[in-house]
Amino acid sequence: MIKKYPNKVEEKKEKKPLTKKNITEERPIKTSQNIIFNEMEILLPEFLDEIISKNLINSFELSIYKKEINNIQLNINKYYNLDELEKILEKKATSGKIFIGTFDSDSTKLIKKYCNKGIILFSFTVDESLSGDCIFLINFFPKDDLETIFNYFPNGSKIALLYPENFYGFHINEIIDDVVSKSKSIIVARASYNEDLSNARKAIKQLGKYELRKKELERQKNILKNKNDEISKKALKKIEKFETAGNVDFTHLILPDYSIRLLEIAPLLPFYDIDPQKVQFVGTGVWDDKAFFTEPALQGAIFSGIEEMHRDEFFSDYTYVYKERPLRTATIPYDLVGVLSYLVNENFSIQETSNLLNSGKIKFDGIDGKFYFLNNVISRELNILKIQNGYVKKLN
Repeated sequence: MIKKYPNKVEEKKEKKPLTKKNITEERPIKTSQNIIFNEMEILLPEFLDEIISKNLINSFELSIYKKEINNIQLNINKYYNLDELEKILEKKATSGKIFIGTFDSDSTKLIKKYCNKGIILFSFTVDESLSGDCIFLINFFPKDDLETIFNYFPNGSKIALLYPENFYGFHINEIIDDVVSKSKSIIVARASYNEDLSNARKAIKQLGKYELRKKELERQKNILKNKNDEISKKALKKIEKFETAGNVDFTHLILPDYSIRLLEIAPLLPFYDIDPQKVQFVGTGVWDDKAFFTEPALQGAIFSGIEEMHRDEFFSDYTYVYKERPLRTATIPYDLVGVLSYLVNENFSIQETSNLLNSGKIKFDGIDGKFYFLNNVISRELNILKIQNGYVKKLN
């Protein structure tokens, strides 16, 4: 880090630069069982995509270095299966120990059995049913996106949902009703499509009642054709260029999709007469990618998120040091390091940490906006961003 990033050292000569022992050497410091150890354990499954593992480790390292944190030490532990994970826990799960990692439900469930040892786990799993006891979940949770969106919608908005049949889409469909019940909007239509888009056209037609509206247009045309007055002739000439009659039933359409699928789905909507000039297209945080900002059908669309300028420095620093652009989720461990350092500085015990994080009285400033914990799950304060001419701007 020092060799790759010499300017940082020159700026802060009075501080001790990061040395390799901060992230690899195993050296227990604390002795009291009531106080959090400053030696913490990162848990990474060996079968995980190496790119993800590397991004997470790099982000931890960069955070320690940039924030000049010298009061915590992170040990990296990799495991192939649950048996190996349990051996790590049997050896290291002692009162005051903090663990960071695990991405799946099974690993997190196993660690939850060790909560009575007086530990805390910050897990990346998205299974919210596992939160509680000593388990804190840190990831990007779609509920934050939906709550931000529905708080922004005007009263009485009529919402449609068009989602992909994959984990993310099913999760959105599962949690959206609870969010809607606390808002002043209603859902009037919803449809889903296969992940390979094989039935996407059919789903869009169904959502917008395309066939019904098309038949209604043909009916109106036939009526006008049988009339010879000038008003009827002008009306017929006007509707000849339309595909369907009337408007759709909804004022907003939520599209919780991403990747190439979003770029294929978006143009199909106006093609089947769901007009973005009349219906507000809405996305979640997965839209936060410049690849979507030039799509014609998404101009004027909105989504929940944080302006890119808040993480520009992180992305720039990461790319400079590691010679590659980080994954979007790499901001999570970067922010977490600051929280851990704060807890150690304040000499919190495990119970005090749990009480503090869930009190709702403390919010942390992060790359992706302010965040806090609610029922052991991280929550973020997001903005509404609008796509316009290849860029996004904050609306609220």
